[in-house]
Amino acid sequence: MTKNVLIVDDSIFIYEEIKYILADTDYRVVGYAKDGAQALKMYEELKPDVVTMDIVMPGANGIEISQEIMERWKDAKIIVISSLAYDKTMEKAEAAGVCDFLFKPLKREEFIAALDRAVGTDPV
Repeated sequence: MTKNVLIVDDSIFIYEEIKYILADTDYRVVGYAKDGAQALKMYEELKPDVVTMDIVMPGANGIEISQEIMERWKDAKIIVISSLAYDKTMEKAEAAGVCDFLFKPLKREEFIAALDRAVGTDPV
């Protein structure tokens, strides 16, 4: 069964990379937001199965937007994808309720496994 993915990242490169990685999978990119305001609007419109969230973006950061999404939609599934590796950032992401934290550059197998865990299709 196809699962819908919303990509939130100010980098078109990451958007294209995720689309490429997901091309032959059961995941379909249904939207792309470049900032937090767009992410909130698109989440409300699309209700994706999972969101990939960058941290550093124009306006509110990805942790703040993740918190807001999780407050509004309790069943939201968010995977943070960032090049930031600070312990405090990871702690804040976990406190916000994100499902996973992945580092750029993405590794295909790790990314697909994180998506599977987030949506509950991982057998482990």
